[in-house]
Amino acid sequence: LAVTKVLIVYAHQSSGSFNAAAKDAAVDVLTDQSCTVEVSDLYAIKFKATATAEDITGDVKNADHFRYAEETKLAWEEGKLCADITEEQRKLTQADLIIFQVAAWGLQCFPMYWFTVPAIMKGWIDRVLTLGYAYTPEKRYSQGLFKDKKAMLSFTTGSQESMFSADGINGDMNVTLWPLQNGILHYCGFQVLAPQIFWAPSHVPSEARSTMLTRWRTRLLGVLEEKPLSFTPSDCFDGEKGFQLKPEVHEKHAAKEYGLTVGIHLGKALPPNNQMKAGV
Repeated sequence: LAVTKVLIVYAHQSSGSFNAAAKDAAVDVLTDQSCTVEVSDLYAIKFKATATAEDITGDVKNADHFRYAEETKLAWEEGKLCADITEEQRKLTQADLIIFQVAAWGLQCFPMYWFTVPAIMKGWIDRVLTLGYAYTPEKRYSQGLFKDKKAMLSFTTGSQESMFSADGINGDMNVTLWPLQNGILHYCGFQVLAPQIFWAPSHVPSEARSTMLTRWRTRLLGVLEEKPLSFTPSDCFDGEKGFQLKPEVHEKHAAKEYGLTVGIHLGKALPPNNQMKAGV
């Protein structure tokens, strides 16, 4: 049997953090299952967050009107991307499962940083998932280039779970996750596994944090067999009409209580836990 290769893209400044413990747990459990695990510790390697012309070795095609996506696509085709991007793309190309382990910001009441990933993680996404390598206009979403790979978010929050509900002050976590899981991971074709959310670990006793890690370890024992989240297939949309849902799809779901997904909801109630649990 082929060995499963896992890439953990990790973003936390402290080796003594809960996120470090979650990352270490994943390395231990997956290695024990005979997986090959690589970790990209973004702070440790001082990964550059900004997407600039420095990401290309040699001259760019149009210095007067530099367009990052087009220039890096050409550089990728010609083998002229800088070394740190090339190395991360090597890891990603080889990986069957990618875990993004990201951290909350201190005591702020937001998942990760300000309802999105930290700048250094966003920089990894911006720079590593280049046009041509990670997606093309023809190869995206359910037809994406990474459709044979799985990916998941694993992160802490600074607030308790109730604050991220439909009635909570921070809003529905499913809505918060939609741009990350649909607009980045699913866009590149990944099979997106349900996120691993550690609710407010800095505000609970150490015993509760230990329980969180135990549950994470238990989940990791079967994570490779998990069913991914559900997204609307690309062939449900009409490319000649602005990629709108086809009439027959509308008709099929007209009488249903919920919309298709968080983002494609047809003006209906959002499907419960659409971005948090598989098979809903």
